[in-house]
Amino acid sequence: MLKAELCLVTGAAGFIGSHLCERLLRDGYRVIGVDAFTDYYSPDLKRNNLRALLKAPGFQLVEGDLCQMDLAPLVEGAQYIFHQAGQAGVRKSFGRDFELYVQRNIMATQRLLEAARGAWGLKRFIYASSSSIYGDSRELPLRESTLPQPVSPYGVTKLAGEQLVCLYAANFQMPTISLRYFTVYGPRQRPDMAFHIFLRAAYSGQPIVIYGDGEQTRDFTYISDVVQANILAMTRGEVGAVYNIAGGSRVTVNRCLEVLREVTRQALHVIYQEPQPGEMRHTYADISAAQRALGYGPKVALEEGLAAEDAWFREVIWAGCPS
Repeated sequence: MLKAELCLVTGAAGFIGSHLCERLLRDGYRVIGVDAFTDYYSPDLKRNNLRALLKAPGFQLVEGDLCQMDLAPLVEGAQYIFHQAGQAGVRKSFGRDFELYVQRNIMATQRLLEAARGAWGLKRFIYASSSSIYGDSRELPLRESTLPQPVSPYGVTKLAGEQLVCLYAANFQMPTISLRYFTVYGPRQRPDMAFHIFLRAAYSGQPIVIYGDGEQTRDFTYISDVVQANILAMTRGEVGAVYNIAGGSRVTVNRCLEVLREVTRQALHVIYQEPQPGEMRHTYADISAAQRALGYGPKVALEEGLAAEDAWFREVIWAGCPS
């Protein structure tokens, strides 16, 4: 039976948003999903993410741009707002596309907050932030108190969005929480993200290009763990607070390639090139604050998670590729 409570999820057709919508429906909530189907990557892939959702009772899809549409009817009656929408991509945020990042990561967030400020019955506004706000900090593990020093325009805009969320909590007592995601992966991962790129290269026999020596590290977080963090943040955590959400382990890119060889059973042709602007050398999160306040704890190890993403890739992506 569906609960009376209504959730609004922006970026509902995306990687994280679609998984979150499915979980909320399984938990019995009604869900309104909003998506602009921008062309950062194929809108067809996003629509494919929604196939099951569109058949589910309790789900409604609204197509529109958060920077243009009237948001008041959307937020009206929503007890929970999950703001997952945004312009992704570190490398593309440099240069002429920066205006898109300002619009979709800052202006869209401000408009949604302003609309939600007047909404009756709002219990929690949850913002999807990013580990990119930390930049190339030498302080490891990264704590919420670490000075933000983003090294990409993308990171700058995500930090600005996070600051907006915090100030609406401080000034208007909005029940907000920000979750800083660390390198999320799993089924439906965007085609511009590393593991998706690596899998495509592995099965097509193309080289895998690594920018750097491969000893750079990431704190990889499986999609179901990120979704669980959002569910926990609905009822737990301090209003106005920010929490690191990560996988709980620091892994080199070279180790990831070893796991991919085992999972795919493919010979990988790896090419190392110079690092790219805006790329962080290391990410490693201290998740103790989320553990204490939210009860968060990652459950899926890298080997298990990569196997799941590989299975999805072969079934959904590679099966549709021309031979």
